[in-house]
This record gives sequence, C-alpha cells and structure tokens, in this order.
Amino acid sequence: MRIAITPQVLEWALQRSGRQEKLEQKFTKIGEWLSGTVKPTFLQLQEFAKAAAVPFGYLLLESPPEEQLPIANYRTLTSKPEHQFTPELIDTIQLMQRRQNWMREYLISEGHSRLSFVGSDSLSVNPVIIAQHIRDTIGIEEGWAERQPSWQEALKTVIHLVEDAGILVMSNGIVENNTHRKLNPAEFRGFVLVDEYAPLVFINGVDGKAARMFTLAHELAHIWLGTSAAFDLHDLQPANNETELACNRIAAEFLVPSSVLMELWQQLSIKDNPYQLLSRRFKVSEIVVARRLLDLELINRDAFFRFYNDWQANEQRLSHKADDDGGGGNFYASQNIRIGQRFGDMLTRSVKNGTTGYSEAWRLTNLKKNTFQEYAKIFWEKRMRSAFPA
Repeated sequence: MRIAITPQVLEWALQRSGRQEKLEQKFTKIGEWLSGTVKPTFLQLQEFAKAAAVPFGYLLLESPPEEQLPIANYRTLTSKPEHQFTPELIDTIQLMQRRQNWMREYLISEGHSRLSFVGSDSLSVNPVIIAQHIRDTIGIEEGWAERQPSWQEALKTVIHLVEDAGILVMSNGIVENNTHRKLNPAEFRGFVLVDEYAPLVFINGVDGKAARMFTLAHELAHIWLGTSAAFDLHDLQPANNETELACNRIAAEFLVPSSVLMELWQQLSIKDNPYQLLSRRFKVSEIVVARRLLDLELINRDAFFRFYNDWQANEQRLSHKADDDGGGGNFYASQNIRIGQRFGDMLTRSVKNGTTGYSEAWRLTNLKKNTFQEYAKIFWEKRMRSAFPA
C-alpha cells in the first residue's frame, strides 16, 4: 500500500527534523517522493516519521501544520527569530506535561492540598522580598552555598530542598532515553510548568552545572509569580518581557543576595580575581557574578564587557562537556535525574500499591518492563537505606 504525501508537508518535516541530510541518506527515495514520481509505502512513511521525530498523522495533512508550544517561550534580545521549534523541545515539554498531569491526579486522589506558594507573589513585589520568600519556603539559610564542597553538591542540595517543598525537578540532556536526540541549550536552558499541586521545573542537562543553578532559580521565580515559560538567556541578555526580566532579578537575588555581595565586594581587590572567588562563594558561574556586580553598579560596563569577552570564548567548551545527564555514566543513576526523585518516589509507590499499572509507568518513564522493574527496585532499596540507615 502506497501513501500520497504533499511535497510541502514532506519539505516541512525535513526542515523541522534538523537532520535533513541524514534523512536523505537513509531514505534514498525522498527526491522521488518530493517530485511525486514515487509514493512511499505505509511502512516507509512510518519509518520516516519515526526517524524525523514527527507525528505520523502530520504527514497525511494537505499542508504543513502550525505547531504552537503549550507554554510561552521567551527568546532573548540577541536570539535569531525562529518560525518553529525543534521537535526535541516539543517532545520534551509534552512528556513533562504527561508526568505533571499524572502527578496532579495522584496527589489529589491521595488528599494532598494545593501548594500555597504557587502564584503567591506578583510583579509589584520587590524581587528581594520574593527571593526571600523562596528561601524561606525551601529552607535555605544565608551562607548555605559557601558550605557546599562543589558545584554539583550545591545543585543537588537545592534540588533536594525544592523537591521536599513539593516541586518536581527533572533534568535531561536528551529526549527521553534517546542519545541521538540531544537538547540544545542555545534553544532553551529550561522551562517551568506551573500548577497548584504539581509545579514542574525542567533543566537542560547539556548546560554547564553553574548555569543550571541559575536556570533552577529562574524557574522557581516563575512558580512564585504563577507563570509557565521556557527561556534561553542567550549571551546573558534578558528577553524583552516584564515577567522574564523580573524572574532574572529574583533568581539573581536568590543566588547572590545584594546585601551579602556588597559587603564581600568591599573586602576584595581586583588582583584577587574577584569573579572567581565570588563564583566559588555563591556556587554560580563567574558571568552571573559579573552581571550581578554590573547591575548593582559595583563595576562599570567597560569592566563587565572586558570580562565577558574573555568568558564567552570559553563558554562553549565548558558548557558542552559530557556528563551523566546526557546519556553517559550509570544508567539507573541517570534515571534519578531524568525522572526526578519526587516523581520517582510517588510513581513507584503508586505502582507498588497497585493504584498505577505497569503499562502507565512504562509510558511515563519511557522505560521497558524489565528496565522499569530494575529502576523501581534500585529506587526503593535506596529509599529504604535513607529511611533506616545502618
């Protein structure tokens, strides 16, 4: 059985995939499909849809669909305008929405209350006050970052506290478990899906550790303001949006309190390499420190851009180092990051109690039967060790 496909739809699918050259090499008849001299078989079209990461039904339309992200996407001032989003971003958001919907229904069925902090602040509130509200809610004390031995431990600490407060946190550098579909931090560093029961933060795992800390803080600000969004923060330039600008200010104040920074700045000198020292102190990237100093008028624009130009030359190398969030390392340890501790806890608990079936769990985690069972076993063994330490 051969299927008629509109050339414009096929061209759209090729461009949307971002892998046109590879697809043309794999499907040698594409040129003939485009010209209409040959029609693909049903099986060929199914294989093409899978390889191009496009819903099969879209290929049967008479004209290309106009895809819309289900959340706002704030492109920064220096970003190039784009008429479409990558299938990697779209598929990731849709997977997170499925997980959030399941979590919301589960929490309601279990009698959990709404989270009072979701949407509890507004743009009229001072960012310093909102940042303190976030710290108070998740239980972060002043000087916490200084006591953390590394970037990794600092990020783990904040994520643990955020999840304990009721917020789902997930991070991945690829779509689901497909190592051939990497996420691009130039398109988005993270996004947030706001919900009164199950707010969800997703962090792009390809980004650098220090950058992920700012992403997490930025998305927390969105939760307190009650707005879902994705953002890229390209070249550290803000999007031209009032909410996005406010979230940047709140995140900066949350991570690098102005009162503490101004006090420390008086104790440092330029020869001390203050950006590096303050970066280690607050467990944020040096560029976040530099930008914070500029915003507080502790350095001028010339000093900032001298530092920025040097930093930018190294950013790509540092941001694209392989790590365990992009598909390497221990597979089951990676799942804890990709699925999230809070979501993994609730889902495996529900499966164990028989309220959620295995087929639903496989769909939500993108793990096959035996793989999910091993993940659940390891998860519960770890949970029991934490609850009853030797």
